[in-house]
Amino acid sequence: MKKIKLILSLLTLITLFITSCGNGEKKQEVSDSAVQNATEVTVEGQGQSAVSDDVSAANALQVAKSIEDFSTLVAAIEAAGVEDAVVNVGPLTIFAPVNSAFDKLPEGTVANLLLPENKSQLAFILTNHVAPANYPDSQLAKEAKKGRKLYMASGKYLVVEEKEDGLYVGGTKILKTVQVSNGWIHVIDNVLVPAE
Repeated sequence: MKKIKLILSLLTLITLFITSCGNGEKKQEVSDSAVQNATEVTVEGQGQSAVSDDVSAANALQVAKSIEDFSTLVAAIEAAGVEDAVVNVGPLTIFAPVNSAFDKLPEGTVANLLLPENKSQLAFILTNHVAPANYPDSQLAKEAKKGRKLYMASGKYLVVEEKEDGLYVGGTKILKTVQVSNGWIHVIDNVLVPAE
């Protein structure tokens, strides 16, 4: 009996809503340019990476975009279409290669990877730089002492080591560490290309 009363109440509310929206209906003309502008905003702004927020602390992608030495990395992230993954709430740990790291790759590699037909291969390489976990440098040092490998978003594992001159991941030295709103960025000078 209670279910029937609830259903009738909901139907009554819906009916009232529909009739009240229909009364006093006004026609609104929309210019072609307004439709075009709305379409452009919808196409350009998809996912979390399109959200503009000047109040919150910067996420990993915002920090990368603000530093010229990450311009190749940012271009690769955009070409692979993984922007939303990098701005995910996290925590994420990103091992971010600087521009000179990409320059170390064989000639033509970066240009080839940026081609639309290589999008999935590029995304795989980039996700090999992201650990879906919270790894500040102090935690990386603990993982190194325990001899553990880091699980990466690519599904692969990277060895983390502590040597006399600092922390290494995947055989490359961590140059600097920056905390961002959704985790950590560890700056590296090599691209961590998966074995496959």
